[in-house]
Amino acid sequence: MKAYLGIDVGSVSINIVVMSEAGDVLTGLYLRTMGRPIEVIQEGLKEAAAAVPPDIEIAGAGTTGSGRYLAGVMVGADVIKNEITAHAVASSMLVPDVQTVLEVGGQDSKIIIMRNGIVTDFAMNTVCAAGTGSFLDQQAARLNIPITSFGELALNSQASVRIAGRCTVFAESDMIHKQQMGYGLPDIVKGLCDALVRNYLNNVAKGKEILPPVVFQGGVAANVGIKTAFETALGLPVIIPEYFNIMGAIGAAQLAKEKTAGGNSTSFKGFAVTGLPYRTGSFDCNGCSNVCEIVEIYENEKVIGRWGSRCAKWDVI
Repeated sequence: MKAYLGIDVGSVSINIVVMSEAGDVLTGLYLRTMGRPIEVIQEGLKEAAAAVPPDIEIAGAGTTGSGRYLAGVMVGADVIKNEITAHAVASSMLVPDVQTVLEVGGQDSKIIIMRNGIVTDFAMNTVCAAGTGSFLDQQAARLNIPITSFGELALNSQASVRIAGRCTVFAESDMIHKQQMGYGLPDIVKGLCDALVRNYLNNVAKGKEILPPVVFQGGVAANVGIKTAFETALGLPVIIPEYFNIMGAIGAAQLAKEKTAGGNSTSFKGFAVTGLPYRTGSFDCNGCSNVCEIVEIYENEKVIGRWGSRCAKWDVI
């Protein structure tokens, strides 16, 4: 049976999906990157190989996310695409008439505007983490509550608390001030959820026409407090797809399926890459005044990929 592999390498998580020819997710993994993308990719592939039936043939592989090139050269990807494309494709698969995609991850957030199945506009938060999952993680640690309990606590709020959310540092000092005023924990947590959503809509989504159906995905979509805050702010129902936290990997798998359609052979190296030794290195190119830092990845002490150059000088391996 043919299947397709999708890998989404982000700053906080690495997601791996094996998808059937019919578009069903055979296995989906959400793994913490923990600053070790190469090792976690290998561990994830080993886990995915053990989870799928033995008669599965990987007919295509795709990668996305900020570490897509690293993962792509490691596994032999047929397609390497940015996360906007991957998330849009996955959303269209699960909610065919989607018009707005809200995606909030660990260290970045994005909005994708779609019309008739085509991406017409998008924006990303790339400067500040105040509108991302790390913002909530930091405040949850400050309040000494597990992040998994954050959403449920917010739903128990009885009073409205406005917390400054434009900056993580200011939000923390404002949160402490509100605590000292006597507000309860559920009210503080709801105020933080509202602050994240307000920051997202005022920055990432500024000037965008948000039309239903609205799909909310990314790891933060597990937080029911954020979902409720989005619905309140937008005045629209928000759909959370079944595989909200691995949508990028699903999109990458679908793109790999499209790339290898018509009998095109795959470049996937096989699950044997889980046992190969990898290492990275770098050097400065002094060919011009740019002095680019060139990063290399080695497989069995052989260079299999380079990036970082502003020209094509080092592109040939």
